[in-house]
Amino acid sequence: MSAETSTAKVPPQRPASAPAGEQAPARTGGLPRGKRFTGMAVPWLLLAPTMLVLAVVLGYPLVRLATLSFQKFGQSQLWGFQPTEWVGFQNFTTVLGDSTFWSVVVRTIVFAGGAVVFTMILGMLIAMLLMRVSGWVKTLINIALVASWAMPIVVAVTVFKWMFDTDYGVVNWLLSQIPGVDFSRHNWFTSSTQGFTIIMALVVWGAVPFVAITLHAGLTQVPKELEEAARMDGAGAVKVFRYVTLPVLKPIIVMLATLSVIWDMGVFPQVFLMRSGHPEPEYQLLTTYSYDKAFVVNDYSMGSAIALLTVLLLLGVIAVYMRQMLKIGEVE
Repeated sequence: MSAETSTAKVPPQRPASAPAGEQAPARTGGLPRGKRFTGMAVPWLLLAPTMLVLAVVLGYPLVRLATLSFQKFGQSQLWGFQPTEWVGFQNFTTVLGDSTFWSVVVRTIVFAGGAVVFTMILGMLIAMLLMRVSGWVKTLINIALVASWAMPIVVAVTVFKWMFDTDYGVVNWLLSQIPGVDFSRHNWFTSSTQGFTIIMALVVWGAVPFVAITLHAGLTQVPKELEEAARMDGAGAVKVFRYVTLPVLKPIIVMLATLSVIWDMGVFPQVFLMRSGHPEPEYQLLTTYSYDKAFVVNDYSMGSAIALLTVLLLLGVIAVYMRQMLKIGEVE
């Protein structure tokens, strides 16, 4: 028998056990306890500076907002002529009993809902278009989307105000070129319905690029074999989109829709600037209504109460979003 054969048959030796009275060191996951604790603490230490900045930048204003909403705080209290008074829930009772506030709430919800629906539909259509065009056309569309997304709101508002201007608006001129149609010197903001349609178009125009690019990224992850299998089973384009594409995109759609609701319910500069800093009562949303109460009427406590109610309303939207995401996670 050769030396190699005899060597191969020798069983591997096991490490000697610990001597009697001594206990082997405990290991968890192959790492000593000290290193495991360090590995858990490092992420929190790295996040600590950011969390501290957020607590200072966002935490203090939110606490101050909540404090003001339970006080009587106007211009007299601001300048120190009168002491600050704690009034409990009186500000909230006044706001919730005001019919104007509820009209503003309904107007805000309708405006945000319409903007979200149009944003999601246009974003999905553009995303599907990006899946079907050639490379250089896709590049041009992406450049246009990013350019419109990156445009400052003040510039976008200026462009839209010029497009719909009563005297020199390009939209009025184009519509007047249609036989039998005369839109010369037409004021779009005389009617709040027409005015909010323009403001909604401005909001959607600024929001569509993010939604379209995100949905396009999601469409690239839809398994092609599933779509091909559905087509082989006789499903048309609509059924393939409904039963194959949408389930895959559902988490992304829920996320985008929730973010869009939060953003669109917080719209302020579009309305404020389109109405030259003085929104009429029929153009008031929750953000501008709170601003007017606080800085036009100088009732800071009432404005804080309205702002806090808006925050609570948005927290309800976030709760619905988290519930949907947890359901999606359980299904997966």
